[in-house]
Amino acid sequence: MSKLGNLGARLHRGEVGYDFVKNRKIWYGISILITITAILGLAVRGLNMGIEFQGGAVFTTPKHMSTSVSQAETYAEEASGHDAIVQKLGDGSLRIQIAGIDTGKSDQIKDELSKDLKVNSEQINADLVGPSWGQQIANKAWQGLAIFMILVVIYLAIAFEWRMALAALVALVHDITITTGIYALVGFEVTPGTVIGLLTILGYSLYDTVVVFDSLKEQTKDITRQTRWTYSDVANRSINGTLVRSINTTVVALLPVAGLLFIGGGVLGAGMLNDISLSLFVGLAAGAYSSIFIATPLVADLKEREPQMKALRKRVLAKRAQAAAQGEPDADRSAESSFGDEPEDAAPAVVGPRDQTASRSRGRGRPSGKRR
Repeated sequence: MSKLGNLGARLHRGEVGYDFVKNRKIWYGISILITITAILGLAVRGLNMGIEFQGGAVFTTPKHMSTSVSQAETYAEEASGHDAIVQKLGDGSLRIQIAGIDTGKSDQIKDELSKDLKVNSEQINADLVGPSWGQQIANKAWQGLAIFMILVVIYLAIAFEWRMALAALVALVHDITITTGIYALVGFEVTPGTVIGLLTILGYSLYDTVVVFDSLKEQTKDITRQTRWTYSDVANRSINGTLVRSINTTVVALLPVAGLLFIGGGVLGAGMLNDISLSLFVGLAAGAYSSIFIATPLVADLKEREPQMKALRKRVLAKRAQAAAQGEPDADRSAESSFGDEPEDAAPAVVGPRDQTASRSRGRGRPSGKRR
């Protein structure tokens, strides 16, 4: 078994682990700082909305143009009075995108471009997008996002509980804010491809969160019938048990997206790939982070406020203090133990390797009894 696989197995069994829940205030602080930066970016710079949302025109020139991109941008801005985005396509033609213009002036802009670029105006193709259509697309995007959020909350509240639904919603809002803030700070254009990428990463982030929640739900069955683990201990074990899996899936997902963003968009100059690849890249990373550092610690925070969990924590801490006073060697390892060390009436949720060994040892030499 590889070192990473061995580490994953040990994390899953609870033999090693990092206390994510205990250090949750650090993660909350980091997330708040990043979120504030993203909000400031949105407030100061704003989003660079594409013509699909603002309306405008896209002019495509004939093939094998000798005019440089920077020179074409100058011509387009002088002809329209608006900022222009120019991309050189693989066949040598130029794609000139001008947002926010009156589509009635497109013929005039087209004629001026043909003079500056020294081509026949009939050879320049113009695609027009009206502002009302762009506004309709924007409204539909927001509606789709709102419906997605509502369905997510309803599903998680039914499948798990409202605290997990609330934590997942907070994590999703966290991911959306960071991704849109990065778009504002970088200045990449927001297109329908961006919206598709955003919805994709929300689904991925939710999937990663649900995996941890499912493990947490399974391990907290009858948790109040034992005195070895608090709810936070079990939540931390759930994160560690799925940690390597989350890292592996995130890295595997990020590699092709990074190829689209850095090679396709950066090296090859296919700027249209940036629309969807940046939202995917930032969103996948933020989604993995929020699933581990935000959603599950937040659930633990909410659950620890319940009277039953407060009473359980009090009993667990009292038992650990008693064990420490008696000098028991396992007193400081109580958070790494399993429910299997409890009496038989304490319905185990997770059985570690140490407990399984002990169970087999207790069964040896008995003339009769249940087979283990």
